[in-house]
Amino acid sequence: MAEPALWLEDRGDHLILRLHVQPGARKNEVAGPTAAGFLKIRLTAPALEGKANRALIHFLAETLDLARSRIELLSGERSRHKRARVNGLTALACQARLTGS
Repeated sequence: MAEPALWLEDRGDHLILRLHVQPGARKNEVAGPTAAGFLKIRLTAPALEGKANRALIHFLAETLDLARSRIELLSGERSRHKRARVNGLTALACQARLTGS
């Protein structure tokens, strides 16, 4: 069984993801966990007028195979460090879909 990820918190009825987002990257991708306990995600969208936040929700929904309505940005709208709430997925499935482990 996989080791629980530091960036992923299972709250029973939902998950909390601790993310480090790098806007303005060459491609949208999961870069992997950071030493500080975040999951680093690179996005092509710029950090301008909420574009990166919208791109993050879209990227997570697509990667996790969920509707965008099941993902909510809880904090970090103007920061690279963000917390997102995910509904409708187990912690193991979430970790597997984002990191392949």
